[in-house]
Amino acid sequence: MNNKKNKLQYIQDYGSLIALVILIIVTSVISPDFRTINNFLSLLRQSAINGLIAFAMTCIILTGGIDLSVGSILALTSIICAHTIKLGLPAPIAMIVALIFGIVLGTVSGLMVTKSRLQPFIATLITMTGYRGLTMIISGGRPISRLGDNVILNQIGKGGFIGVPIPVWILLVFFVIFLFVLNKTVLGRQIYATGSNSKAAELAGININKIKLIVYAVSGFMSALSGLILVSRLGSAQPTLGSGYELDAIAAVALGGTSMTGGRGKITGTLIGILIIAVLNNGLNIIGVSSYYQDVVKALVIFLAVVSDRNR
Repeated sequence: MNNKKNKLQYIQDYGSLIALVILIIVTSVISPDFRTINNFLSLLRQSAINGLIAFAMTCIILTGGIDLSVGSILALTSIICAHTIKLGLPAPIAMIVALIFGIVLGTVSGLMVTKSRLQPFIATLITMTGYRGLTMIISGGRPISRLGDNVILNQIGKGGFIGVPIPVWILLVFFVIFLFVLNKTVLGRQIYATGSNSKAAELAGININKIKLIVYAVSGFMSALSGLILVSRLGSAQPTLGSGYELDAIAAVALGGTSMTGGRGKITGTLIGILIIAVLNNGLNIIGVSSYYQDVVKALVIFLAVVSDRNR
């Protein structure tokens, strides 16, 4: 009986990693093009944007919340960055302005959750819709291109270091930061406590509203940073950027084993979830599967992850 329990616990703890390994092996056998170094680097570069958003989404979900506005914040801050450059300011300053706006926009969502006491789903649905509308108004519904030739802006999305794309390095740096914060700091313990039992956390002296504001502000920052990487890669800011990114981020968190009710999960699991989605997208593209079928496959994977979480 104990052996069965141990095996079940093992599968629950390492199920997402096992799934990733199996997925990589199967896709490599089906398509030799998948297992090339260049393809793996491309896969990692593409996963960086979703990864940065998913790290912050992990913290929000750990507190028992959700953030649907990440894609809209990404688009709006990208347009703000592009407009700032067009006004004649240096690109580094425009990038800092975009990151500050990301923090502000994320904080607005947090205030709607904490001060207005709206459900996180409703609050971020409102900000998602509002921010997307503002993006269209500011941009006139048109992309902003010809942003000039700036080393920092170009390198953040298209550059490389010792053969590894810069976005991948950024992803790894923030993975280490989030890993440290969640596992080794008071803030990390408070994030877990807030999602595990908010009333008990309050009785223990934790300011849960402050914790929620912090994680939403961080989410806004990470969305803005992802937007800067996209602007660098594309060479322009488009008002449609970020559409559906919130779903990919939530999917990565769910696949990584973080409980959708909060209080339980690991950032390492989210990283595995990010890679599962990246391998799925990349492998299906190489094999030639239609994007419509890819969405169906992704939906089935998310369904299995959520059912597995409920069983746990």
